[in-house]
Amino acid sequence: MKAVVTGLVAITVLLFAPTPVAVAETGQRIAQADAYLATRPGTVGYVLRDRTTGQAHRNNAATTMMWTASTIKLAMVVDLLTRAHAGKITLTPADRQLMADMMHSSDSDAADTLWERYSGPDNMAFNRNFATYGLTSLQPQQGFSGTYPYWGFQKATSDDLDRLMNYTLTSLPAAQTAAIVAEMQHLDANQQWGVWGAGPAMTPGNKNGWSQEQGGWVVNSVGFAGPQQRYTLAIMNSLDGEGGYDDGVETTTRLAQILLAST
Repeated sequence: MKAVVTGLVAITVLLFAPTPVAVAETGQRIAQADAYLATRPGTVGYVLRDRTTGQAHRNNAATTMMWTASTIKLAMVVDLLTRAHAGKITLTPADRQLMADMMHSSDSDAADTLWERYSGPDNMAFNRNFATYGLTSLQPQQGFSGTYPYWGFQKATSDDLDRLMNYTLTSLPAAQTAAIVAEMQHLDANQQWGVWGAGPAMTPGNKNGWSQEQGGWVVNSVGFAGPQQRYTLAIMNSLDGEGGYDDGVETTTRLAQILLAST
C-alpha cells in the first residue's frame, strides 16, 4: 500500500497482482453470461475486452442505444483534462475536486456545475469532443432541462462505452490515465456494484450510471479489472419497465462476476 498524488486528488492505492482470467475459460464464461442474461429483465448490452490479447466479445445488444445516465461523467472528466492539457481551459482546485466528486460518488450537482462552467455559450463544448474519446454513436436527447445538450439526457451504446474506457486507458497522458484509474478504484458505496463484481482480487474500477427514465430504469457500468487493467467491461441495462434499480444492480454485478472474477 502506498500514498499516491493523482491529477485529481491524493489517495491510497493498493498494489498486488491478481490472477488473470484464463484464456481457455473465456468462451465458457461468455456462454454462462449469455445464459444468465436470458433470465434477466430488460435489455442488456455488453462488451468484454482483453487488452493483452486484443480479443473482444460483444453481445447482440452492444449496439443498442440506451440512456447513458452518469457513465457520461467519465467522458466529461476525460474532456476536461484533455482541454486543460491543451491549454484551452484552466482547471481550478475546486474544479478538480468537483471532478473527483463526480467519479467517487457520481455527484450530479458537481456535473451540473462543470457542465454550466465549461460547455460553452451553445452548450456544445463537451459534445463536440465526445466522439474523439470513442462516443461515436452518442446522441443528445431533448429532456426536461432548459439546457440542450445536457449531460443527463444522452444516449449511446455499450460499444461507445467500451471505446471510451479504452481511450481513457491508452490515449491520455500517463499521469491522467493513472489519476482516473485511481479514482475509479476508490468509490463510494453507491458505486460498488456492476464491474465491481469482478471482486477485490481483480482490483476493479468502474463508473456507474443509473436513472429512471421514460420507459423505465437504466442501470449501467463501465470499468476495468485485472493486472494493469487487462480487462475492460462495458454494460448497459435498459430495464424497459420490466424491473427496477435493484434488478439492474443485480444483473450488472453478477454479469461482471461471471465474466471477470478470479477462480
